[in-house]
Amino acid sequence: MATRMAASDQGPRSAAAQESAVELHSVIEFLNEHLGSRLLALALDVDHRTIGRWLTDRDRTPQFDTELKVRATYQVFQALQPVDAPATIRAWFMGMNPQLEDRSPAEAIRDGDARAVMAAARAFINAG
Repeated sequence: MATRMAASDQGPRSAAAQESAVELHSVIEFLNEHLGSRLLALALDVDHRTIGRWLTDRDRTPQFDTELKVRATYQVFQALQPVDAPATIRAWFMGMNPQLEDRSPAEAIRDGDARAVMAAARAFINAG
């Protein structure tokens, strides 16, 4: 994807407002590019082939609860992007996290615990 969708320089309120305006398929495309289809599928609790179907057929959209997970994953990624490279962020999404009871952030999002993942991301950012 040629354009960067980060809104992190504008503060949390502006970033959240800009994120909500980003078209869902663009968000899925961004996350697929940076996390990969299998890790993204884990976070969304879908088969990785479903990600591909969403990307090739814009008439297909995730169910509401899955869209919430898509947007939460995107918000966490955007929060981390100013402080780390995409490869490091991808590794962070995969790794066990003591703040998430040793679940990975992807597993915690899958389990519906996006707020705890954002808190863990903020702790990671603050630890510098």
